[in-house]
Amino acid sequence: MEAEAMGCKLKYAATNPPSVVTHPLEEGKQLSDLKVPGPKDGRFPVILEATRRICNTLGSKIAIYGLITGPFTLALHLMGTDIFYEMSDNPERVQQLMEFCQQVGINTAKMYLEAGVDVIAVVDPMTSQISPANFREFVSPYAGAIFTYVKSQGKPGSFFVCGNAKNNVEEMCKCNPNNISIDENIPLEYVKEICSKYGISVGGNIKLTVTMLFGTPMDNINDAKNCMAIGGTKGYVLSPGCDIPFAAPPENIKAVSSLVHGEVAEFLECTSILDGIEYNLPEYAKEKQVIIDVITLDSESCAPCQYMMEAVITAVKGFGDQVRYIEHKIKQKESVVCMLKLGVQNIPTIVIDGQIKYVSIIPDVEQLKHDIEQAISAKRNL
Repeated sequence: MEAEAMGCKLKYAATNPPSVVTHPLEEGKQLSDLKVPGPKDGRFPVILEATRRICNTLGSKIAIYGLITGPFTLALHLMGTDIFYEMSDNPERVQQLMEFCQQVGINTAKMYLEAGVDVIAVVDPMTSQISPANFREFVSPYAGAIFTYVKSQGKPGSFFVCGNAKNNVEEMCKCNPNNISIDENIPLEYVKEICSKYGISVGGNIKLTVTMLFGTPMDNINDAKNCMAIGGTKGYVLSPGCDIPFAAPPENIKAVSSLVHGEVAEFLECTSILDGIEYNLPEYAKEKQVIIDVITLDSESCAPCQYMMEAVITAVKGFGDQVRYIEHKIKQKESVVCMLKLGVQNIPTIVIDGQIKYVSIIPDVEQLKHDIEQAISAKRNL
C-alpha cells in the first residue's frame, strides 16, 4: 500500500498478494521527491473505506488488525537491494531514509486507527536478512518510534517478521511492541522464552503449506493444538505463520477455529470424513473392570496429552486388573467417533466409566487415584 502510493509499481498475481517490482530511489528520484502518503493517495481511499466497513460490521466481535509496512521493508521497496550496500558505504543516507519510513509508518498507523482498527501490526519481513547489529542501528530506533506512537493512542502494536529471524527476536523485543508474531522458520519455544523476559506476547506459527494448504482438517487441529501447548494460556495468540495460502481449503481453517472455540466434536461430526466409521462403546456398568478412556491427539506428539497419559499410567499402578485404560488418538477416525459418542468436546480429556472427569487439565495423581477407587467401589455396590 505505502510503496505503491509513493511510486513503486506492483506486479499482480491471481493467487498471491501483489509484489513490488520498481524502486523510485533506484530510478533517479531523490528522497526529497517523495511525500508521506495520506488518505487520498494510491489505493488508500479504497482500503480505508473497506477498513471502516469491516470495523463497523465485525469490530464488536473480533479484534481488527491494521497492517502497515515495516520501516526497513518499506525502505528496501523504495531503494531496492542497494540498501544492503548503502548500510556500509553510506549509513547516513540509509538513516535518513529510515526516518522518512518511520514517518510513513506513523501516519499509516494513524489512518488505520482513525478507521477503527484495534491493533497495529508492523510487518517487516526483510529484517530477517540483516544482523542484530544492523538491526539495532537501522531498525530499532524507527520501529520503536512507531510502537511508541501506537501505544500513545491507547492501542497495542504487533511486530510481524517472516523468515529465519531467530537472531533478531531479542532486538525486536527491545523495540517495545506488545506482541511478536513469527512464521514456521523460527521455533515457537525459543520465541516464547525470549519474549517472556520482556513481557511481550507471541503469535504464530501454524505451518502454511504442509498443514494449511496440503494438510487435512485433522492435520490442522494437530498443528494448532501443538502450537497452543507451546504458547500456553497467557501471552500467546494462535495464528498462521504468515498469509494463509489462497488455495487453503476452507475446511482446514474451520478446523482450527473449532479447536480454539472448543467445538472440535461438532466440527468433526458435521464433516464427511467419518462416513462409514463405527466404534462401539462398552456397557460400562456391566464391565468388571473400571475403564478409563483418554481422548488425545497423540501422547507421542502432543505435550499435554503426554502428561495426561503419564498421570493415568502412574495412577492405575497398584489397582491390578481392576482397571483398564485406553488411549484414543483422534488422528485415527475410530477414535474421533469414540470421542463423539462419549460427548467429549476438548482434548485431552479423561473419561472414567463413561463419565467425563478431566477436561484439558492434567490431574493430580492422588486425586485421580481417589476417583478410580470411587469407581471401583461403585461397581462393587451394583
